[in-house]
Amino acid sequence: MIWLGIDTSSSPLTVGIVKDDQLLIEETQNLKINHSLTAMPLVEELMEKAGVTAKQLTHIAVGEGPGSYTGVRIGLTIAKTLAWTLGIPLHPVSSLKLLAANEEGFDGIVCPVVDARRGTAFTAAYEGKGLTVVYEDHHTEMQGFLLKLKEMERTVLFTGSDVEVHRQVIEELLGEHAQFSHPLNRLPRAGQLIHLAMQGEPIEAHAATPEYRRITEAEANYEKSQAGGSV
Repeated sequence: MIWLGIDTSSSPLTVGIVKDDQLLIEETQNLKINHSLTAMPLVEELMEKAGVTAKQLTHIAVGEGPGSYTGVRIGLTIAKTLAWTLGIPLHPVSSLKLLAANEEGFDGIVCPVVDARRGTAFTAAYEGKGLTVVYEDHHTEMQGFLLKLKEMERTVLFTGSDVEVHRQVIEELLGEHAQFSHPLNRLPRAGQLIHLAMQGEPIEAHAATPEYRRITEAEANYEKSQAGGSV
């Protein structure tokens, strides 16, 4: 089996190829370049370097979001087109779970963060051991979500390339219960994406849809008011 993995859901871009459970090649870029210009050329480049043709691919894994509207659409469009054209299974994976997977085994809660501006983020919470879901992927006012995490009175490890955007409020609200992943562990990895995809079930290419998970501005204002902030 030969898997192609693609995630373009946030600022970093990652593409990789796995053959018979062995990672052949992987590249992760964090250059803040428009993925519409770089994603498909990188797929073609890595396939050429790995000596793999499109017809040899047997599965495609893709980050389904949440994250950037444009970014999620780019990766999913490439993956759906390839899967449909080649007639092979498509395996969507939560882009937040992909970030959390870098810290699998952590003794506590792992919280991936993708900034969504105006004090909001795409986030979730997973048990570090086993990656079981504590809070599902969602878009939220960050302060309110942190107060929910604080009530658990557990150590929370925050990860993702955008975590520094929210570091101040995280430290203010969680104090000693907050930890931050090493910068090298904050980027998505295509090999990890494929590993997660292997544990799930494929869907038909035409049925795949982006997981935006964004709440409305009214909902964000309500959450902020419940957290004690001003609207």
